[in-house]
Amino acid sequence: MTNPFENPDGEYLVLINDEGQYSLWPAFIEVPEGWVVVHGKDTRQACLDHIEENWTDMRPRSLVIAMDGSAD
Repeated sequence: MTNPFENPDGEYLVLINDEGQYSLWPAFIEVPEGWVVVHGKDTRQACLDHIEENWTDMRPRSLVIAMDGSAD
């Protein structure tokens, strides 16, 4: 079996956690606790594009708040 996270023909989701961190997730695998879907079933590339467009600050939310005093 190939790595399901690298299947160019697979369907994926984009997940986000409470820290504002994103994850590319194979659509056929149950979403883990603590993560929510922010971009529904789509191609791998479309999901990667969504992550690139939306995850502009790689710092966890708690670090942003500690350093900047806000989550924005």
